Amino acid sequence: MNKLFAIFDMDGTLVDSMVYWQRLGREYLTAQGVTEGMDEVLERIKAMTMAESSALFIETFGLPGTPESVAAEMNAVMDEHYRSDIPLKPGAADYLAALKKRGTKMCVATATPEPLARACLERLGVLEDFAFLLSCDAVGAGKDKPDVFLEAARRLGAAPAETAVFEDAVFALQTAKDAGFYTVGVWDASGDSRWEEMTALADETLRDWGAAETL
Repeated sequence: MNKLFAIFDMDGTLVDSMVYWQRLGREYLTAQGVTEGMDEVLERIKAMTMAESSALFIETFGLPGTPESVAAEMNAVMDEHYRSDIPLKPGAADYLAALKKRGTKMCVATATPEPLARACLERLGVLEDFAFLLSCDAVGAGKDKPDVFLEAARRLGAAPAETAVFEDAVFALQTAKDAGFYTVGVWDASGDSRWEEMTALADETLRDWGAAETL
């Protein structure tokens, strides 16, 4: 990657958080005292929003509260993980340090709320590598639209063609590529089934930060 500017996704790209999201339902239900009947329900929620999952939990297990309050409680569980134990992917810190030393100007563009992303990256010791953090909430659009990438590039003072976007999600990488960015696909276990598709789409791919070439 030889671009002067770089935009990094956080979840599944820099930090190994997807497994925490995948086990959130089980973790939450266990904390609520549910001991049986979870597997079928947890399979069903894979295609649901947080609000839909919460409603199903209430209906199936007789949990107190509303879909909104249960969703808030589950988000609070994830908030604590971001603040306490979600790890940086192995080799990511060294990769970022090498880019910074080379003079690459970097930022983070993430669907995670900015204060939470800031707390996580600060705990992991890499926050200072980035010029700024930008959340999808701040631009009012998810990564199915190019808004967050274009705004990040504007703040970096860069054109899309001279900016690399690092993403673990195929749909987000496609959005960035369509907007004219140089794309780097990053492997994550959660997206392993689409790695071949990612490889075909991206300008460059990384399976392991520790083995990645930065020059």
